[in-house]
Amino acid sequence: MKILIPKALRRGDVIGLISPSSTCAEPEKIEQAVTYLEQHGFRVRPSRYLNQAEIDPAHTDRYKLHDIHQTFADPEVKAVFCLRGGAGATRLLDRIDYGLIAANPKILVGYSDITALSLAVFAKTGLVNFSGPMAATELFAPTSYTEEHFWGMLTDPGYAASLSNFEGHQLRCLKPGTATGRLIGGNLSVLSSMIGTPFLPSFRGALLFAEDINEPAYRIDRMLSHLFNAGLVQRCRGLLFGQFCKNPADENRDYRFDKMFAYYADRMPEGTPVMTGLSYGHIVELMTIPVGAKCRIELGADSFAFGAVEPVVQA
Repeated sequence: MKILIPKALRRGDVIGLISPSSTCAEPEKIEQAVTYLEQHGFRVRPSRYLNQAEIDPAHTDRYKLHDIHQTFADPEVKAVFCLRGGAGATRLLDRIDYGLIAANPKILVGYSDITALSLAVFAKTGLVNFSGPMAATELFAPTSYTEEHFWGMLTDPGYAASLSNFEGHQLRCLKPGTATGRLIGGNLSVLSSMIGTPFLPSFRGALLFAEDINEPAYRIDRMLSHLFNAGLVQRCRGLLFGQFCKNPADENRDYRFDKMFAYYADRMPEGTPVMTGLSYGHIVELMTIPVGAKCRIELGADSFAFGAVEPVVQA
């Protein structure tokens, strides 16, 4: 597969806003995000049907597909930021014009339900994209850590060479090792729903990263076992578990999650790095991760080094 690297953002560039998943019930957050982006020197171009939806999902899907295609086709737009996650992106995958996207490679950012779009775009075009902050969930008022990682990743070709975890997140080494591979992952629920489709990238030699929210341990266990039973995880060179925002109703949730992750770490070959606690997920302090980028992780009992071995944006 030919890997496409988008151009880095520069002040004065146009950023397009699209809403491939759910709508935002708080439009003031969209306004705040637009103001934030403009204050950073960018021009913002909301898509025609941004934050619009119909009761009939067929109508809603036409809106979403129009905006995806129109925004990627617009030669003035240099980056495409998603509004928020939620649900609905998987319905679009078999009707997206991936040839159009490949012919107009540009920065694409979003996580959660946007995992579907992110992975499909990489699988079909080879375009490195970014699992990170969205307009109506973080960018209306980002924290310093989230902000630094986000702008560093999108504007500086060398920034991704060394990525640091948020100091308040406890990182645990479940299996030490060193590995290099392309980052594949995102929201675990969405990713697992894509197994068996042509929109899931190859896991061979990959570094798998994953997070989820409000899922009890038994459901996360079911998804991970499905990945193993499908023969996907065994092809990976490393596992990076992010912040799993746990369901409060899940009894003994911390103990159950710890034991579950340790169980799957034990199933990986010796020398395969496995960790928990990556600063990635439905959290305030959010790392931006370059999906499809070739990265290296060095993990020990008291050490962690993580970064891209090639630029994720080009000057």
